[in-house]
Amino acid sequence: MALDVIGAGPGRTATFSMKFALEHIGYGPCYHMVEVFRSARRNIPLWQDVVDGKPDWDAIFDGYRSVTDNPACVYWRELADFYPEAKIVLTVRDAEAWVESCNETINSQRMLASLEGSNLLQMLQGTYLCQFGEHISDPEWMANWYRAYNEEVINTIPSERLLVFHPRDGWEPLCDFLEVPVPLEPFPRVNSRDELAAHRTNKGGCLPILRSLRRSLAII
Repeated sequence: MALDVIGAGPGRTATFSMKFALEHIGYGPCYHMVEVFRSARRNIPLWQDVVDGKPDWDAIFDGYRSVTDNPACVYWRELADFYPEAKIVLTVRDAEAWVESCNETINSQRMLASLEGSNLLQMLQGTYLCQFGEHISDPEWMANWYRAYNEEVINTIPSERLLVFHPRDGWEPLCDFLEVPVPLEPFPRVNSRDELAAHRTNKGGCLPILRSLRRSLAII
């Protein structure tokens, strides 16, 4: 099964909402960071192979029709080339809001410290965190990085193959782009910052998030 839809938007651009949306309109299963946790023994070595320059995209996405979120979005260019028939959806948000959201969740020192010594952190360093290096705590640099990232996607992918999408726009742009009927249900909104904040206030710091992710209930 080849990918039909590739989500190019980085994490914290409603990528988990996009996972549910794509699955609802027939493009499931959708690969997301949560899949790495769901089958960590299988997925982390495959992503480490990507880091080592030996990607097996068909193995990683075996059984999936779409993909969104980290770490796959880092390789949007490679995936777009490997799956030339797939359409690309770039989920977007305000740059400063994206930085703030990342700093409170996936890029927070508390989150990263909770992964210290794990093969998951090693994989994230090789795929995702390496994009930022020492600048990860510099809001201005990160905001500029995010703007440049979006511009690169927009300037690289042909317009007929690309949808620049904000989830507040609802189903219509996405369904029109993918040529599927518009559902009656509201566009899904999950993975809110409030949900993550609630996890962070629990005893044990970020560990409850990781345990929940392994149960595919919590959100990154």
